[in-house]
Amino acid sequence: MSTVAEVSDETELPLIELDRASVVRGESTVLHELSLRVALGQHTAILGANGCGKSTFIKLIDRELYPLAREGEAPVKVFGQQRWNVQELRNRLGVVTNDLTRDLQEMYRLSVEDAVLTGCFATLVLHPDVEITAEHRQRAGEALARVGATALARRQCAELSTGEMRRVLIARALVNRPQALLLDEPTTGLDLVAQQRFLDLLRELARQGVTLVLVTHHIEEIVPEIGRVILLREGRVLADGARDEVLTSANLSQAYGGALRVERSGERFQVALL
Repeated sequence: MSTVAEVSDETELPLIELDRASVVRGESTVLHELSLRVALGQHTAILGANGCGKSTFIKLIDRELYPLAREGEAPVKVFGQQRWNVQELRNRLGVVTNDLTRDLQEMYRLSVEDAVLTGCFATLVLHPDVEITAEHRQRAGEALARVGATALARRQCAELSTGEMRRVLIARALVNRPQALLLDEPTTGLDLVAQQRFLDLLRELARQGVTLVLVTHHIEEIVPEIGRVILLREGRVLADGARDEVLTSANLSQAYGGALRVERSGERFQVALL
């Protein structure tokens, strides 16, 4: 099954555009001519089982991987452009991945404030020759306040809980005041209370006008503000449309390769094994 969600206004600014993008890693093709378009302002979840191509999608957008080249064509565009300076891209699209948690917490005596400041320069460390201005510190403070983490500013990243570190990563992504966030399974490792608090934060950011692109295999992470779901299977789009239409027992059973039942409670979805 494959349905394509139409963007209501074709004049809307494109955030992410993939045009038959293929990625080969080793001897395996992990994305098969994947085509999709996400407009700025269109909160979207990209859902699928492990190995469906979600991580590869993130690496494509974050410029860690590149698609197979096609002469005269641009398989991947972000904000309508094929080529980006990383710092310029971070000013418009904040990226939050689990890899960042490990990398920042392994930095020797890295304070939370400094971790957020690294986002200003798209680096993991603050080099001695980098000039940190009062404006930089003001933006870092504003970003921490925005995620309710002002009290963490002087603490070291290495001593934070997983939930606290997730808020710091969001603040780091927000320090450049981006228009959108790309989030990779953001509640992994969080307990139930921390998970709910984090999802509440995502809802607040969506209401503030930050476009959310959530990449996950947990349908419980799809907050009500996310109206569109793209379901991947083996590097291809299985279904794409309004979340009520895509999040069905039949679709998820096919995507995950097992008998599943989708249940809905109010605005939230859950899935159970049959």
